[in-house]
Order: sequence, then structure tokens, then C-alpha cells
Amino acid sequence: MKRLLNTLYVTSHNRYLSLDGENVVILEKEQEVGRVPLHNLEAIVTFGYTGASPALMGACAQRGIGLTFLSGNGRFIARVTGEVYGNVTLRKEQYRTSENNSESLRIAKNFIAGKVYNSKWILERMARDYPLRLDAEKLKSKSDFLSNTLHSIKECEDAAALRGLEGEAAAVYFSCLDDMILQQKETFIFRGRNRRPPTDEVNALLSFAYTLLASMCASALETVGLDPYVGFFHTDRPGRKSLALDMMEELRGVMGDRFILTLINRKEVSAKGFLRKENGAVIMEDETRKAFLSAWQRKKQEMIKHPFLGEKVEWGMVPYVQAMLLARFLRGDLDGYPPFFWK
Repeated sequence: MKRLLNTLYVTSHNRYLSLDGENVVILEKEQEVGRVPLHNLEAIVTFGYTGASPALMGACAQRGIGLTFLSGNGRFIARVTGEVYGNVTLRKEQYRTSENNSESLRIAKNFIAGKVYNSKWILERMARDYPLRLDAEKLKSKSDFLSNTLHSIKECEDAAALRGLEGEAAAVYFSCLDDMILQQKETFIFRGRNRRPPTDEVNALLSFAYTLLASMCASALETVGLDPYVGFFHTDRPGRKSLALDMMEELRGVMGDRFILTLINRKEVSAKGFLRKENGAVIMEDETRKAFLSAWQRKKQEMIKHPFLGEKVEWGMVPYVQAMLLARFLRGDLDGYPPFFWK
């Protein structure tokens, strides 16, 4: 149970929510493990299938408190809202902003700045932690390039130019990914990003991680009342969750790439756990997928200090915090959207 920005997160899967007077009560095996006054809350987000009492759902609806249900893996299931709720106003502001090129660019620059900054510090940290096993000069040179890109992003005044800067930065960063694979190098080789389908083991792992992360970001945006299909950096396309992909950009490296490197370097996966199909696609076998998901769930529970809030949160909560911050910016409560700057 964690309270952030007046939102109550119930992350344990076996907890039931009920109403007692003016309080939400958290129960585990019919024993009270916590209670929070409703007047302190703007939203409640619960993970798992145990559920909430009808009385609590009605009280939340009457008070304008969003009650969101997610699966244990963070997939959006449903949201209970009252007759009058602020999501309509928020989404109208989101749509208006998405149609304004300069305002969209302002938000998009922050997404991409977060991505490039985090990529830079992944290289810096690897060079620091493994100075004898990596070409520190190469990583430092690539890091310096990314630092210069950050300055260019700040001065960028055109969406097409921003996409070019993002593409260059991604290419430079990915040129070092194979160097950061320190174990099982004879089988886990990264020669560049490929997908649809991935044609090697590393890309198969990356694609799966990005799929999970995109789902988390979409659920987080749904939770705060934003439309995950209307973005500011990725253009609108039928069926594409553009805003989820926008938010995912700043989290790809720190939540996806670093996780994959850890799986390989700790030998939690092996090349024997992959299947190569006739069309060249490489896919994970069931046991590898199970090991991946088990490690992913453990990673989501690790604690970090959020750079903007200054509070400790689980890694798995980061997309939800970022979605809240984006919603607050669009409502006018913040002067700008604060990217997730990891270091």
C-alpha cells in the first residue's frame, strides 16, 4: 500500500477494499492492514482480482474519487467513476494540446530528453562498474555525443528535427549494447535493433520487454483518465497507443534494456531457451518466458527514489507516477512535464 500525489496504490494481489464510515479499509484475509480517510484521496488504484465492496465503489463515485482495477500484471481492467468526473475536461485538454504543434513539441521534447539522458547514464554507469571489461573510452565518447544531443533537443523547434535527434541518439546508444553483454557472448549477440519479427535472441528479449512496458504505460494513462491513443511525439494511427509509446520512450533503457542485460549477464536465460522458426523469427520457449516474467515481477517490486517526487517507489509504479505528473501538467497544476531522469 502506497500513497502518492493523493492516490492510494494497493499493490498486493490478495487485498480487499471496503468502506467504514468515511474511510477506505484495506483487508487481507479479513484482517485490517490499513485505512485511509476518503477526503485525503483523489484516486484509488488496486492491482489483482480480490476487488472492492459495492459500498466503497458507490462512495468513490459520489465523491469523484477514481477507483481503478488492474490485473496483477498491471493490465487495465476497469475504472469506476461517478456521474461528474474530471476525465472529460482532462481529455479535452489532451486533444487540444495534441493539435497544437508547439505545445505538443514542448511535451515531446521532455519525453525524448528523458530517454537520451537515461541512455547516457546507462553507458556512464556500465563504464564505471566494469572499467576492465569494457572499452571505457568508447562508452565515454558515446556518452559525450548523447550529452550534446540533450543540448540540441533543448533548442529544437521542429518535430521532424526532434525525430531525427531521437533516431541518431538511439543508434549511438544501441551501438554500445553488444559491448554491455558481458556473459554468454558467443550466443547473445546484438548487431542492431530488429523486430516484426526479431531475428536473434537479444531482440526477442527486447521486444517482449517493450511489449510489457507499453502495456504498463497504457494502463497508467487509463488510470489517470488520459487517452493512451492520442500522443504528442508519436503521430496518431488507428490502433496505435501513441501516448503510451511516448511515455515509454524515457523508460525503455532503464526499465527494459537494463533488465535484459541483467537477465543475460546473470545467466537467468540461455540460448537453449529460444526457438528459431522457418521464417528466421526467434521466439522464446515457454520456460524462458516464465523465467522472464518471474524476474520482471521481482524487478517491478524493487524500490528506487523517484527523482522528481523525492519519495521511494517501486519500479513498477514509475509509469503510474509519470502518468499522474503528465495529467497534472495538462490540468495546469505543473509548469512543465517532468521526465523521469534516472542516475
